[in-house]
Amino acid sequence: MKPTEILSGEHRIIEQVLDCLETIARNCATDGRLDKTSAEQALDFFRNFADRCHHGKEETHLFPAMEAQGFPRQGGPTGVMLSEHEQGRAHIRGMAEAIDRATAGKSEAVDKFVNHAQSYVGLLREHIEKEDHCLFTMANQALTEDDQQRLLAAFENVEQEHMGLGTHDRFLSLADELADRFGVTRAVGISSRTCVCHHG
Repeated sequence: MKPTEILSGEHRIIEQVLDCLETIARNCATDGRLDKTSAEQALDFFRNFADRCHHGKEETHLFPAMEAQGFPRQGGPTGVMLSEHEQGRAHIRGMAEAIDRATAGKSEAVDKFVNHAQSYVGLLREHIEKEDHCLFTMANQALTEDDQQRLLAAFENVEQEHMGLGTHDRFLSLADELADRFGVTRAVGISSRTCVCHHG
């Protein structure tokens, strides 16, 4: 399995929870108040699985490996992806800031949460599309077999050392719990074996 295949597998889980967030935001706008538990669970997923784990693999390992092969950060594809990661973090902060007041039905906070949620969903869907269909193709063409093996080992280290054993599976379970709650289709064929790094 290539490192980019691991990342693409994780994209399917992230899209699943984006669908859930879209429903949470739509319900919030319709009801005039936020489902706090579901919103906090979704943000926990995006902060830790999507950003800390998934984006962490890209920013710490994949992007530098691509830049070592001559891809420029300034004005290059990795620079664009990094900028979009930062935009996503800003939307997560915006949603987090609005949660308590939106739960209480304060209209300005409801609007703030919904707007940041909708912007985040749109941003990440486009971001994933770019990575799956452009960036990862570039990476696979540029990286040697040795590069790929080093990245696989580095990704495994992110899972075990940085995130902690069992963390990935916990967020996969949370993603499925949210999907079941909101009637969202689960990502097909994704498991800890296919989207986490190789297990030896």
